[in-house]
Amino acid sequence: MTFQAYLDNIEDKTGLTPRQFIDLATEKGFGPGTKSSEIVAWLAEDYDLGRGHAMALVHVITKGDKISAKHVNTGTAHSDPSDTLWLEGKATNPAG
Repeated sequence: MTFQAYLDNIEDKTGLTPRQFIDLATEKGFGPGTKSSEIVAWLAEDYDLGRGHAMALVHVITKGDKISAKHVNTGTAHSDPSDTLWLEGKATNPAG
């Protein structure tokens, strides 16, 4: 599963886009420098997200929308087409 697919699955499960999660995290005081365990606990308690999905959100909350180029166009099941994640919701993703 690609990184973007994780984010899209989270949106399917919760009805919230990654951008909305970033905004909610900011309201809670989470952002760069926040320990992942704090964010994972919040996401599990409030949204019933498992560790894998929570860690995808930890990345965008603490590091933004860029992923390592080593995950781009590798031809594997985990390969993303871009080093930039779409955070505005899958319905508006120009990549489809």
